[in-house]
Amino acid sequence: MRSVHSGAVSAATAPSLVDRVIDGRYRVRAHRADGGMASVHVAVDERLDREVALKVMHPDLARDEDFVSRFRREARSAARLSHPNVVAVYDQGEDAGHVFLAMELVHGRTLRQVLSSDGPLTPRAALDVFESVLRALAAAHRAGIIHRDVKPENVLLGDDGVVKVADFGLARAVTTATRTSHTDVLLGTAAYLSPEQVEHGAADARSDVYAAGLLLFEMLTGRKAFPGESPIHVAYQHVHGVVPTPSDLLPVPRELDALVARATARDPDRRPADAGALLAEVRRSRQGLDPQELDRRPVPGDGPGDTAERTVALGNDTRALPAAPGQQAPPPAAAAPVERRRRRWPALLAAVLVVALVAGGAWWLLLGPGARTTVPSVAGASRTKAVHTLERAHLDAQVRDVFSEHTRRGRVVGTDPGSGSELRRGSTVEVELSKGPQRFEVPAVVGDSEQDARQQLRRRHLAVGQVTERYDEQAPDGDVLATSPAEGTPLRQGTDVSLVVSRGPRPIPVPSVVGKGQDAAVAAIRNAGLEAKVAGQEFSDTVPKGSVVAQDPADGTLHRGDRVELTISKGPQLFAVPDVSFKKEDDAKQVLQEAGFEVRVKTVFGGVFHLVRMQDPAAGTKVPHGTVITLTVI
Repeated sequence: MRSVHSGAVSAATAPSLVDRVIDGRYRVRAHRADGGMASVHVAVDERLDREVALKVMHPDLARDEDFVSRFRREARSAARLSHPNVVAVYDQGEDAGHVFLAMELVHGRTLRQVLSSDGPLTPRAALDVFESVLRALAAAHRAGIIHRDVKPENVLLGDDGVVKVADFGLARAVTTATRTSHTDVLLGTAAYLSPEQVEHGAADARSDVYAAGLLLFEMLTGRKAFPGESPIHVAYQHVHGVVPTPSDLLPVPRELDALVARATARDPDRRPADAGALLAEVRRSRQGLDPQELDRRPVPGDGPGDTAERTVALGNDTRALPAAPGQQAPPPAAAAPVERRRRRWPALLAAVLVVALVAGGAWWLLLGPGARTTVPSVAGASRTKAVHTLERAHLDAQVRDVFSEHTRRGRVVGTDPGSGSELRRGSTVEVELSKGPQRFEVPAVVGDSEQDARQQLRRRHLAVGQVTERYDEQAPDGDVLATSPAEGTPLRQGTDVSLVVSRGPRPIPVPSVVGKGQDAAVAAIRNAGLEAKVAGQEFSDTVPKGSVVAQDPADGTLHRGDRVELTISKGPQLFAVPDVSFKKEDDAKQVLQEAGFEVRVKTVFGGVFHLVRMQDPAAGTKVPHGTVITLTVI
């Protein structure tokens, strides 16, 4: 049984982890392969009782924080993907200096091993593998992830027939600008790096498309598009060269030549936008191929690129037999004239064949399908003129509509391959016809939540600009009040759209009106934007009648239209003064004090009788508790 993951088997001896238990969970069974960053082991997850591929970072790299960070990003990025054609990542962690990933274990071979042992694939087999790879990459691109290291070593052909893409360890989530690490280390394999990765270190979904095109080239031809003695030499060819046409090496259908050319265009803008777009083109191209074309296995020697010599046996290989002992051999002049004439025919036939071959070869190379032609410049021309110009150059035109910010509608933006490229006569050149600037209308998001508005703007390929907040008496907190530019405005892709978001109704401080007259209190509350309501009345010894004795709420904040309830003072409560006339002074005092009044005594004639003669206020008068009652005692 063969267990395959990214990385080739190394001849070097890795530090043995066999029979060790990593992270208290993964028992290592065998060492399988070594890659540039890590070693791959077969292990058993003793917690879930399943086999996994355990990817353990090399010890020297585990000491480098930058590499450790990149290694952990592999887990976070790949774990976001759940697709039948993607090697699943189960777990990541660190144990005693061993930084590891637990991944799906795939039994089978890498595409590199298949190509090395079997050579070029049939178009059907190549497209079957290619579509699976593109489905995996398309899922990654939809999740905002780019692979950055698409190559045959990372394509696994399982024994169950399922194709999986492995090693998203060099992938990075596409946020703003995606670049290689700050250490300026160019990641990926040189043979599959896109020109923009070589020149600028920048990579996006179109970089994966470029590498996938090179993968298809290699499956169809059995060789790399840009062989070289050093990575620098290979990288130079990516930037300054043109990917060869597969049919230059082996007989390959023209539709597959066009696919490789589209995917590997030097200018990223001339490639399919992502793996999903390329997959759609692959399916369309496949429909144009018949079963014979799909199942024809390329054989070295039958293609136009084969340089093997061909020889033709001419004439008779006639030799003189040795004479028997004692017998003289006949002289050479004894051959009859008829024999000489017979010998001329093969020579003449050979001459005719040579002339025919030379003439046919000259026609093939100068006038026929093997002749080369240069792609003319048709940028800025109309569709009709561009097609006519290409036909005069013995090229077929395939028109594709594209958006352009700089070329007006109906005019040619450019061609793929570009002007000046050399192609065989009859090759297809894709003409990119401008549809004018691409614009996206600002969606209707007023009344939606801020989160929903952000999602709608992203779906329209627009960005969220400045977000400001303001109070609004009608819109709930968090709802969008307005956009700038307004709804329906056509904008370029990526343009910022500013949002105004509601903070809900403005809070209003509750004014204090206790002690104010009823009319003044109501007016103050209404002026603040609140509603006043008289909830009742009560006696008050301190607040005059008709003024506010209490309010609810007494303080804090409310919103416009909220209610403040007022309690109005009825003034102090009055009580009748008891009649204490002609009572003894002490008795009179006791009665009045028990009734809640204060007592003051004034004597007449010395008060010798200690009898109350008069009281002020008079008996029966209603006064508040605490009122002083003056007694005149005789």
